[in-house]
Amino acid sequence: MKELVVKDNALINASYNLDLVEQRLILLAIVEARESGRGINTNDPLKVHADSYINQFSVSRQTAYQALKDACKDLFARQFSYQEINKKGNIENVLSRWVSEIRYVEDEATVKLIFAPAIVPLITRLEEQFTKYELQQISSLTSAYAVRLYELLIAWRTLGKTPFIELMDFRRKIGVLDDEYTRMGNFKDRVLNLAISQVNENTDIIVKYEQHKTGRSISGFSFTFKQKRNKENKSVSRDKSTIDMFDSKTQQPKFIKMSESQLDTFSGKLSELHEIQSMAHIGEDMKPFVARLRSMLRDPEQQIKLHPHLEKVGFKTHKI
Repeated sequence: MKELVVKDNALINASYNLDLVEQRLILLAIVEARESGRGINTNDPLKVHADSYINQFSVSRQTAYQALKDACKDLFARQFSYQEINKKGNIENVLSRWVSEIRYVEDEATVKLIFAPAIVPLITRLEEQFTKYELQQISSLTSAYAVRLYELLIAWRTLGKTPFIELMDFRRKIGVLDDEYTRMGNFKDRVLNLAISQVNENTDIIVKYEQHKTGRSISGFSFTFKQKRNKENKSVSRDKSTIDMFDSKTQQPKFIKMSESQLDTFSGKLSELHEIQSMAHIGEDMKPFVARLRSMLRDPEQQIKLHPHLEKVGFKTHKI
């Protein structure tokens, strides 16, 4: 079974600064809670063994031991901030620690941690605003900025693009301190371009960014990204009787009107793909999820974004 990380989008969009090991430790704890079925609460510690770190991130045993030991020293002091709307409709600015307790058991090479009260509902509550992804997608990322960028982007997976993100807001969300990389050239080289390069090389998406200016100064960024095609799809030859999903003149993807039978068939098949299941709302049953996919296949813009996945499940429309 593939290991899923599920986070509320309030947490995805929070401002925080964790180093790479601390991020990995948090993610392993989330996965451990889900995989064990014990869940997350404010009383019972979650255990992360060095073996999990070694197997997931392909590091040496000694490296894992030292990394987890060091992370325990710093993680307790780490904070994050986010905004939440209260029952009166007012915005509350929340500042919280990540953990209320953390300990390292040296003889067992195990970290035991208890998430802070503010964290628990952001990971466990069942609501529509959430992001989930396979832990494997970020396992090869060696930059903490790349991990944060990937998380920020896939919160917009269904659209394949983000809105404009103001520069200072983006710096905070990706984990850059106010006094770090203040020159734009350094910021791009050491943070933005590095993160994009790692995401493009090691994850399931390809991302590009556009910089926005106010006068002569860069005021922020927006991002577009698309799902990579599986390697096996690249080598599959097309059936000559199949209508091409690309316009013959522009070579751009085109909308294909499906029959009712095709809508029923392929909405069901799409719902079985793991990467498509990541679009489901937490708590959403399969029947309404399939119905939502069916509606997406009727929508030209949404269907075009689903073309790589349709090909994967064998979509063919024969010429008449």
